[in-house]
Amino acid sequence: MSTSRFLPALRVMLALQTVALLLQAITAGLLLSTPGGRGLHNASAGVVLVTALLYLVVAILVWRPGGGSPRAVAPAVAMVVLVLAQAMLGALHMKALHVPLGVLMFGGSLVQLVQVLLARRAVAA
Repeated sequence: MSTSRFLPALRVMLALQTVALLLQAITAGLLLSTPGGRGLHNASAGVVLVTALLYLVVAILVWRPGGGSPRAVAPAVAMVVLVLAQAMLGALHMKALHVPLGVLMFGGSLVQLVQVLLARRAVAA
């Protein structure tokens, strides 16, 4: 990655997205164990969507006006698509696909976050 002025924002958005996905998993557990869990799970799904959309906006800013690599845009687009698919699967109560996709999304977000943080260290060194 280049030294775009938007890279710190990309790191922050990836961290927020990863935390939102972790909270989504926590509220999934609450969904199964408490009466109010469904509302919390639905609300945290909205947070995940907002963070994924903001991640996409920041990835585009890193690329176009920031002069960075366009490589950050593809994972951001993929995450938005996965979030929308995840919401549809959840609404259709297709747990056999909804749960593994959620795990995949969290893992993918965590991998992206680590890559961006390691790229920062490589530039600093």
